[in-house]
Amino acid sequence: MNDTINSSVITAGSRAPRVLSASSLASDDVYNPKGDKLGSIKELMLNIESGKICYAVLSFGGFLSLGEKLFAVPWSALTVDTENKRLVMDTDEERLKNAPGFDADNWPNMADATWEKTVHGYYGTTY
Repeated sequence: MNDTINSSVITAGSRAPRVLSASSLASDDVYNPKGDKLGSIKELMLNIESGKICYAVLSFGGFLSLGEKLFAVPWSALTVDTENKRLVMDTDEERLKNAPGFDADNWPNMADATWEKTVHGYYGTTY
């Protein structure tokens, strides 16, 4: 995360931020608990009715955005590591390679219930 987290971040009895700006998460790296880098955040997808983040679009592989694969990772599959200023997802690189993904020119319809069920099923999260 950016080292310049907005000073208006709300906290609730702890030093860890409870609210972060979208820009502080943009381009953040995602690691697994072992410390292996899995990719970086390209976009955050919001539910416009609830105002909550549904998915983080994670880029993986490629070089200078060429040949990269994108994954819509359910937000509930990620945790914020405030100490190391990054996001953590409990998976390994091989499992991520096999996840349902897409390329930058062919995004899925994230409002489709069948697609949503498939993605959440893969990551073991509820929707």
